[in-house]
Amino acid sequence: PFFVNRGGLPVDEPTWERMWRHVGRIHPDGERVARSIRGAADLPKIPIPSVPAFQPSTPIPERLEAVQRYIRELQYNHTGTQFFEIKKSRPLTGLMDLAKEMTKEALPIKCLEAVILGIYLTNNMTTLDRFPISFKTHFSGNYFRHIVLGVNFGGRYGALGISRREELMYKAPVFRTLSELIFDFEEAYRRCWHTLKKVKLGHCVSHDPHSVEQIEWKHSILDLDKLTREDFRKELERHARDMRLKIGKGTGPPSPTKDRKKDVSSPQRSQASPHRRNSRGDRRPSGEKKPADSKAMPDLNGYQIRV
Repeated sequence: PFFVNRGGLPVDEPTWERMWRHVGRIHPDGERVARSIRGAADLPKIPIPSVPAFQPSTPIPERLEAVQRYIRELQYNHTGTQFFEIKKSRPLTGLMDLAKEMTKEALPIKCLEAVILGIYLTNNMTTLDRFPISFKTHFSGNYFRHIVLGVNFGGRYGALGISRREELMYKAPVFRTLSELIFDFEEAYRRCWHTLKKVKLGHCVSHDPHSVEQIEWKHSILDLDKLTREDFRKELERHARDMRLKIGKGTGPPSPTKDRKKDVSSPQRSQASPHRRNSRGDRRPSGEKKPADSKAMPDLNGYQIRV
């Protein structure tokens, strides 16, 4: 049923080609079947989830619930085929273009796609801080990875995302500290017989959909095998404090945008105030504090800026 055009909207050819290749591997006549389904005129219309729209007076918690409902309505992708190729190194503007494509095609998604979609749908909530949270767990001799979009509104933490398990995606912004949120996820994993091994925390994501910055996915990497319970809590709160300080100070230059005019040149920086850069390799491992320098500007080699 996932291969049927939702609402009669066509899916782009590269996406269909990926579907056909996957069907062809498990069905001897898979490509013909897929084409016959795509070309059928008597199939029932599958409703397309409506992208949530908000009034200016709508409270942020209600907006987050609406965004989560939309992500849930797209459904989890159980097909084994990745419908959208997401490269974490892409600039934010490219990922937002991909999120817009997700809303048009309305295909099932997985956890990383849900994070990108969550960023896209909350870009206009400027009082909301968004940051990625990645989990690595162990169960029955195998390791599993999952990611959600952490949110902070009014000093309360929550999360957006999608998962096979209800308790491993949406968390309403009611947690007083970041450690309370992570411990709640850890308890949810424990109920699924998974042991939490690592937590990776990124920095806050820009609200500028045209930013050519990269998302910082792994600012803090916390290895639970190397940390006591109290040290784990302290590292989580240290990361939360780092995010607050970075937002409060407003460090770093404004994000360059893809619609900036070519004939407008930036004023030259004097030697007395050099532009400081931080290496993306200076990520803070477990128990090690990272100096609060300005965030590195991304390497834009190979990325073509569109005007």
